[in-house]
Amino acid sequence: MPLHPFRPRIVDALRGYNQSRALADVGAGVTVGVVALPLAMAFAIASGLPPQAGLWTAIIGGFLVALLGGTHVQIGGPAGAFIVIVYGIVERYGVANLLISTAFAGVLLFALGLLRLGNLVRFVPVSIVIGFTNGIAVLIAVSQLKDFLGLDIAKMPGNFFSQVHVMAQHAGTVNPYALGLGAACVAGLFLWPRLFLHHSPVLRVGGGYSVRSFARIPAPVVALMTLTALSHFMGYPVETLGTRFGGIPQSLPTFALPEFSWDTVRLLVAPTVTIALLGAIESLLCARVADQLITDPHIRKHDPNQELMAQGVANFVVPFFGGMPVTGTIARTVTNLRAGATSPIAGIVHAATLAAIVLALAPLALHIPLAVLAGILLHVAWNMGEWHEFARLRRFSNHYRLLLLGTFFLTVVFDLTVAVQVGLVAACALFVRRMGELFRAESEAPACSAPPTLSWRLHGALFFGATSKIDPLIHAIEAAPQGVRVRLDASDLFALDTTGLESLQHILKAVEQRGGHLALTGAQAQPASLMERSGFSASLAAQPHPPARAP
Repeated sequence: MPLHPFRPRIVDALRGYNQSRALADVGAGVTVGVVALPLAMAFAIASGLPPQAGLWTAIIGGFLVALLGGTHVQIGGPAGAFIVIVYGIVERYGVANLLISTAFAGVLLFALGLLRLGNLVRFVPVSIVIGFTNGIAVLIAVSQLKDFLGLDIAKMPGNFFSQVHVMAQHAGTVNPYALGLGAACVAGLFLWPRLFLHHSPVLRVGGGYSVRSFARIPAPVVALMTLTALSHFMGYPVETLGTRFGGIPQSLPTFALPEFSWDTVRLLVAPTVTIALLGAIESLLCARVADQLITDPHIRKHDPNQELMAQGVANFVVPFFGGMPVTGTIARTVTNLRAGATSPIAGIVHAATLAAIVLALAPLALHIPLAVLAGILLHVAWNMGEWHEFARLRRFSNHYRLLLLGTFFLTVVFDLTVAVQVGLVAACALFVRRMGELFRAESEAPACSAPPTLSWRLHGALFFGATSKIDPLIHAIEAAPQGVRVRLDASDLFALDTTGLESLQHILKAVEQRGGHLALTGAQAQPASLMERSGFSASLAAQPHPPARAP
């Protein structure tokens, strides 16, 4: 198998690069860098990590994904989909083993891209993707209720039912100030973008600016700034980044090797595969969404293999600086694209902007209420889920419903690894069943002749899932008179596997036992090739010459 060449998209994107494109990329990069600030902190905290883990993941990972990736506008960093996975790994194995799993997942992602396996991610059925995406959204929302309500819980457990049970036990400790800030954050996030609408009220303020003009500021940034200022100056008794984490270090992260032990590495196979699989699905789905939104005909579609290699490098490097898993982020990528990005330079500027904000304004983060970050994540969870798909289930087959609902409930009740594994196995089983149902052998009217003639026309794919439909043919041949002639018309048989070939051999054996003759006509290229290579064609040719028909 030829290896995929390592050629980042930035090499081609900078051809013909000019000042107007540079200005557009800088503007888009600054915009998405500001948007990434609250999200990166919120994702890290929800994952059981300090906020700087999310910030430096967005900075270092975002820089590497933009520099080495296979798209023009992809923004890399921490993502909401990883919250449940990372929190579970930290709870079960510790932070050090999370870093090791992330680095190993990076190696696996790079190998997938190098071996040209990027398109395999597209084989995951959309029903499974929707199922686990909605399940993760539910888990994110439940995990944020503690901070949203200000509950007095020392440590949240890692699974859904335990979280619900613990929160129910502490329902009497709701902090009304935290609840008010969180509710105001969620309401603001939903209402703020609607100021863009033409029918929204336009209120003139000093200098001739309107409310609609201010709506161009990203909603999470507005919520973070206004509600943090309100909480600080009003002296609300709520938990903040400073009270829980002591703030964010105003310095560059240090390079450090995580603690490594072969005794625990053996236990990290499942977490590693989960991180790699989810990272590949998220990043390539994000790239496909971006491709659909790009209108410039000069911008090429994404290269999935190069994108996986870039994600692999980012996930391998980030853990050495205390980061969390990196993937493509749909919300920030769409923001980048809509802000006018034309090349990966925008992603690099996004990382530089975020680094400048962290290094310059880190002390101000002390006062950010955790309830506000929880409100931002509740909004992310709502937008992340494709809830309308539940209402549309009645339009689809039982197979689709089973896969979507099964993956959804397995994600919520167990975890994403179990959900994807069971979902893929179920998808394969249902596909085999469906393909087996499509195969049929139609009986044609027997000719009035001696010896008697039985004739069937084969349609579809004769493979291991459809061979049971050959049994009636064999039974009919075994019940036929001696010297029976059998004719199989294979002109509509487009696929044949070795199990299907074995069924044809059983037909030939049954015909020979009756002293008859089997004729197979019209075989297409793939079935004919298999029959030739296996010697079945030679067995047909070696049959005795069929007896002459009676006049």
